[in-house]
Formats: sequence, structure tokens, C-alpha cells
Amino acid sequence: MNATTLELVLLDISRVIPPIATYFVSVAMGEQVRGLDSQAESRQQLLQDVADFLRRKAEVEQEYSRGLEKLSERFSAKIRGSKEHQNFRKDQNLPSPLNCWYTILNQTRQASRDHGALSEIYTGHLVLRLVHISEDVGRLARKSKEMEQQMQDELLKLNLAFVYLQAMKSYQTYRIDCLNAEAKLREAERQEEKRSGGKHSDLSGSPGGAGLDKTPRRTSLRKVERLLEKRQSKFLESKLKCAKARNDYLLNLHTANSAMSNYYVRDVADLLDCFDLGFHLSLGKVLRTYLAAESRAQASWQQGLCAIEGAVDALDPLGDKSRMMEANPAAYCPPLSFDYQPHEGDEVSEVRAEGPLRNELVSRFQHIQSRLNSITLETDEVNKTLKATLQSLIDLLTAEEPEALDAFQGCQSTESLKSTGSDAGGKQALAKRRANQQDTESFYIMVES
Repeated sequence: MNATTLELVLLDISRVIPPIATYFVSVAMGEQVRGLDSQAESRQQLLQDVADFLRRKAEVEQEYSRGLEKLSERFSAKIRGSKEHQNFRKDQNLPSPLNCWYTILNQTRQASRDHGALSEIYTGHLVLRLVHISEDVGRLARKSKEMEQQMQDELLKLNLAFVYLQAMKSYQTYRIDCLNAEAKLREAERQEEKRSGGKHSDLSGSPGGAGLDKTPRRTSLRKVERLLEKRQSKFLESKLKCAKARNDYLLNLHTANSAMSNYYVRDVADLLDCFDLGFHLSLGKVLRTYLAAESRAQASWQQGLCAIEGAVDALDPLGDKSRMMEANPAAYCPPLSFDYQPHEGDEVSEVRAEGPLRNELVSRFQHIQSRLNSITLETDEVNKTLKATLQSLIDLLTAEEPEALDAFQGCQSTESLKSTGSDAGGKQALAKRRANQQDTESFYIMVES
């Protein structure tokens, strides 16, 4: 391929490749802009979904709070009017079951306040903060998009692909010229060597005829020398131009690569940093506030459960019996003793064994003592039976009922089938325990009576 053909080919390439390269770069940059729009839209949709979730959860929490408040107020008003409350509200020495009931109602009221506070936090702070974050995302997306468009326009104005390919075309053209000049120079050198070799051969073969051809041969040699000098000069000039074109080509190559690399490695990363500015920190702050609110509500709930547990552990049947008897002295205090009322001046106020009455009293005493010993033995046996029966009844009342918490099992399909299958067995076990409890109670009361 000669230089003219190569120049035509390079000219065609220079006309076609720059638009193609520019097109693909423009397409990639357009995808970057659309990527920012898509990311901003995705984030705003996420924030909108979270805000809608918190609004709905705030409504649920508020409804639950009102429901708990109504529930606790209903039963609090009921027990405030009860006779038992009237009897114990002055000294607050409440029976342990009533204290448990008060503690449960207090815990319910506190739970109502906690859920109301959660609702207020969700709607009054978190939702508003999410709206602000969404506005920030939209504003930063617009600014980042404008900056990216400006950088892309500046990069495209440089027309790096066209400049690079023009430099490559010039370098290749001068390189071909240099190679052609070098080939012509080498051809001239070979011709000179050939003529120089022929000259020596003629001088050595016919010395007598050397003077006849001397003038034409010198003229031919001078022409070859001038041609050699001309081609040598042309080669050096072409080599210099090729070196200059190569330098321009390498510099333009480095410039184009550096500009593209700087845009894709640094500018795009900086733009994404601007786009992400504060988003993760702001969203994390909102979610941490949500977590802190839920944790405080859970801690308050756990504190209430601990108070209920303390009240349950403080159930005291003996103390409650004493409180009930002390609160109703007229009903449970023993009556006054019967006094001896002497009649018609009789001053004797004790039992006397005189005369024939002595044998009768001794016989009566022995009979009573024998009967008392027999009843004491029977009472001891009954007490043993009562203790065993009472212990059995206590064991039945305090036995664990694992089926009562089956609702907290996992909700997977297989486990649901298992729990469904175990419902019948749990009900049968409960019915059996219930029957045993009633039988034991009946036996205990029968023995006690």
C-alpha cells in the first residue's frame, strides 16, 4: 500500500470513527444522567414508603393507646366503687390479689401512654424528617445532574476522539513517508554499491581502456551521489517529521486517556458523593430514633411486667386472711364469754367433788379422756390425709401448662399443622387436669369437714 492509498484510508477513518466514538461516549454519559434520575426516584420512593408505614403505624399505635386507656379506665372505675376498695383505700393495705389487679391496670395505663408517645414521635418527628430527606434527595439530584451535564459538555467540547485520531493519522502518514524515504535511500545505497563494484571490476580487467570511459562514468557517479544525498536528506527530514508526529500522537493519546480517566475515576465519583451527601447519615439518624423509641417503649413495658411479677410473687394467702379478719372485726372476732350467774345468794363458782358426786365425776372424766385420746388419733390421721391432699392440690394448681403458649410457636406451614394436630391433645390434658383438681378439692373439703 503506497502513501496515497494510506492517506485516503486514514481520511475515511478520521471521518467515521470520531462520530462513532463521540456517540458511544454520549450514550454512556446519558446513561449516567438517567442513572442519577433512577437512583433519586428509587430513594424518594423508599422514603415515601417508610413515611407511609410510619403514618399507618402511628395510627395503629394511637388506636391501641386509646383502646388500652378505655380498658383500664373501665375496670378502674369499677373497682373504685367496690366495697372492698372502700375498706382498704385509706391505709392502702390491700389484699395481695387486689394489689396484683391494681398493678396490672397501672401497667396497662402506662402502656397506653407509651404507645401514644410512639404515635406522636412517628407523626411529629420521624415522618417530617423523612419528608425533609426526600426534599434533600431531590435537590441534590438536580444539582448533581446539572454539574454532571456541565462536565460532560466540557468533556465533549474537547473533541478528544477527533483530536486523537487526527494525531494518529498524521503520525501514520509521516511514518509511511519515513519508511518510503528509507526504502528509497536503501535502494540508492545498493545502486551506489553496485556501481562502485562495477568500477573496480572494469579497472582491474582492462587497464588500457580506462581513459576511454572515464568521463561518462564520472558523470554517472556524480548523479548517483547527488541522488543519494537527496534521498538521505529526504529520509532525515521524513524521520524528523515522523518523530514530531509521534510525539504529538503520544501527547494527544495521553491527554485523551487522562481526561477520560479523570472524568470516570474522579469526577463521576465526586458527583456520586455529592448525590449521596448526607443521605445515609440522615436516614440512619431517623432509623436510630425509631429504634430508640421502640427500645424505650419496650423497656417501660418490661418494667411494668417486672412490677406485675413482683405483685404475683407477693401473693400471701395467710396475710390476706389476717387482713380480711382485721377489716371485719364484728364478723370474725370471738364473742364475749358466758359469765356464771349465781342464783339466790349461791356463792359457789367452781366444780366440787363431794360425797357421792366424786365417783360420778371420776367416771365421767375417765370416759371423756378415753374419748379424747381416740379422737386425737383420728385427728392426726385426718391431718396427714389433709396435708397430702393439700400438697396434691397445690401440685395440680402450680403445674406447668405448656400448651397455653402454643400460639407463640413459629408460623411456618409445617409447624402450624403440628400445632393444629396438638390442639386436641392439649384440650384433653387440660380437661383431665381440671377433673383431677375438682376431685381433689371435693375430697379435701370432705375430709376437712
